[in-house]
Amino acid sequence: MKSLLSSRPVLWFLFLFNLAVAVVAPFVVDGAQGVMTAVGMGVVSLGAGISLARDRGRRVSA
Repeated sequence: MKSLLSSRPVLWFLFLFNLAVAVVAPFVVDGAQGVMTAVGMGVVSLGAGISLARDRGRRVSA
């Protein structure tokens, strides 16, 4: 499971999909639930983005 979640296509999907949901959620869901959804999805997107950036640094220098 770890190798699947750390593959580049899955990381790109997690990054882009969660970023889109984080941007749209406060406008679709009212109140605190929309804000917390945006924060949670933003954290997942940020984690995937950081993982992509770290992987890119390893591939360039290797």
